[in-house]
Amino acid sequence: MRDERLEKLAELLVKYSTKVTPGDFVYIRCDEVATPWAKAVAREAVKAGGHVEVVLTSDEIQEVILKESTEEQLREGNLLNETLLAKADVWLTAWGSRNPKFGTNIHPDQVKFSSIGAKGWRKLYSERMGDGSLRWCGTQFPAMGDAQEAGMSLEEYEDFVYGAGLLYEQDPVAEWTKISKEQDRWIAYLNTKKEIRIVSEETDVTASVDGRVWINCDGQVNFPDGEIFTSPVEDSVNGHVYFEFPLIYAGKEIQGIRLEIEKGRIVKASAEKGEELLMTILDTDEGARTFGELAIGTNYGIKNITKNILFDEKIGGTFHMAIGDSFPEAGGQNRSVIHWDMIGELRKTGRIYADGELFHENGQFIKEVLERFEKSL
Repeated sequence: MRDERLEKLAELLVKYSTKVTPGDFVYIRCDEVATPWAKAVAREAVKAGGHVEVVLTSDEIQEVILKESTEEQLREGNLLNETLLAKADVWLTAWGSRNPKFGTNIHPDQVKFSSIGAKGWRKLYSERMGDGSLRWCGTQFPAMGDAQEAGMSLEEYEDFVYGAGLLYEQDPVAEWTKISKEQDRWIAYLNTKKEIRIVSEETDVTASVDGRVWINCDGQVNFPDGEIFTSPVEDSVNGHVYFEFPLIYAGKEIQGIRLEIEKGRIVKASAEKGEELLMTILDTDEGARTFGELAIGTNYGIKNITKNILFDEKIGGTFHMAIGDSFPEAGGQNRSVIHWDMIGELRKTGRIYADGELFHENGQFIKEVLERFEKSL
């Protein structure tokens, strides 16, 4: 029996997020646990006139590769992914796992070498997304392993995933269109500013965004969505920042990250959990200690931490910063095989300033600031 919510998600991804048209080469990739999602998306993409190619991956096989390969083998790269990304017009991916902790016992160096091996496809992806020749959207398939990681039953997790995407609404596309328009208003405001400062209980960090472009995340790149982001000027980030949210990287958990930044470079780092892996990630390549993203979460329908970056980074009232690869479409120039988001809390004592003006406090945008800005135009 088909799940109507899954069919609705597939239709939205094909028609709204990536706008598949006749003749498009559509590359679909997910773990084998998400096969029902791949089937639904393939059906919609074919109906839209796309040429579809599907790749099913496996966490179990990936674990074997990571554990048993030599450094040379891991650095070799992913020929299949590079080949398909060079040709695809549309790339649709779904995350989902039977066991999100599959990589717990893998040595951090193996993860590092694998990341270096991904340099080829990551560079291709970044360039093609930046010039608009590739349309990509990533989403979540509600698998049992992810439900357990989030502390929910599978039924509860399904409700959470589909609810976060507004798929219970009569017309989800109309709802995301409304969100897009509202976020566009704040982007218009931020695109006139030169410096962002974020302050909370253990954070005081500044970054120049002069000449950079803010991007509206409205369900056309990630789904569900809900954030606005940019790439800060590479050598401009200064201060200290605390990311309290638990994060999963290559199946391992890292939590309580504290960073000190000088002239755009992370000069000191620690973590309450997973510090060895954190340091390995930071030393992956030259660009890994520089920030490639600065973002504000805007999805107030997502409230609870699930240890899934797709949802957690969107939580309304949070901010996140990503080390590593930046976004050419935002003006970013940092290159790295790493792009890793870390999330900080703003809902209790957080403040965000733009050129010294407080516009976001205790997790909420200040509407009066936007109204004054729009009246001044």
